[in-house]
Amino acid sequence: MRFRVLSWNIHKGIGGLDRRYRPERTLEVIRHYRPDLVLMQEVDEGVRRSSFHRQVDVLGDALELRHRSYGPNVKLRRGRYGNATLSRWPLTHITNIDLTLKPKKRRGALYTRLRVRIGRHTRTLVVLNLHLGLAGFERSIQLKRLLKHQLLAGLHGRTPVLLAGDFNDPSDTLGPRLLQPAGFRRAGTARATYPAFWPLRPLDGIFVRGDLKRVRAWASRMDSARAASDHLPILADLSIGATGQART
Repeated sequence: MRFRVLSWNIHKGIGGLDRRYRPERTLEVIRHYRPDLVLMQEVDEGVRRSSFHRQVDVLGDALELRHRSYGPNVKLRRGRYGNATLSRWPLTHITNIDLTLKPKKRRGALYTRLRVRIGRHTRTLVVLNLHLGLAGFERSIQLKRLLKHQLLAGLHGRTPVLLAGDFNDPSDTLGPRLLQPAGFRRAGTARATYPAFWPLRPLDGIFVRGDLKRVRAWASRMDSARAASDHLPILADLSIGATGQART
């Protein structure tokens, strides 16, 4: 079975250059690619700057993706923001894993499972939607903590696992140092996604493990994407088989 995932730090739907809240730009980009899974970071809930919207529902309803989960991380004076996952398939085992390293800003990984049908069979796909910290030592500790978490460490090696989000990793070191030894493979080559108007740094990534195969991976270069956020979205077409071997 083949499916498409889009991962994007949407910057609360606020343009990186014009600083205007225009969720229609975010929707235009996502609709264009028609993903089956959408992993978003910096998603607002009840915040003045984004018209007090609960963005996981505003975007999910507009995209007709009725299966969704929300993991708030940062609390503001009024409202909060965090990670959100939208899906064409029902989501279960929803857990917001706390990766905060005090006194740094709160960070998390939104864990979900979904069952996908492959012919006459179904398989479990594990999805992790994360946003790591700004400091190098912070990111390393957070990722090590995630990889040791019981929800991930106890999985069979062939269980399909999708790990994506904003790694804040400008030198692209977390993959070779931590993820590859844990069995993860980057879906394609690293793509520059930040800043959106002139991308220089590969802050965002999609990694897979187990019986997942990368078919295609790329970063959006749509004008609407450059205007909608300070990050560009990244995408991957992936396939999952009933019993086949995992390949990059």
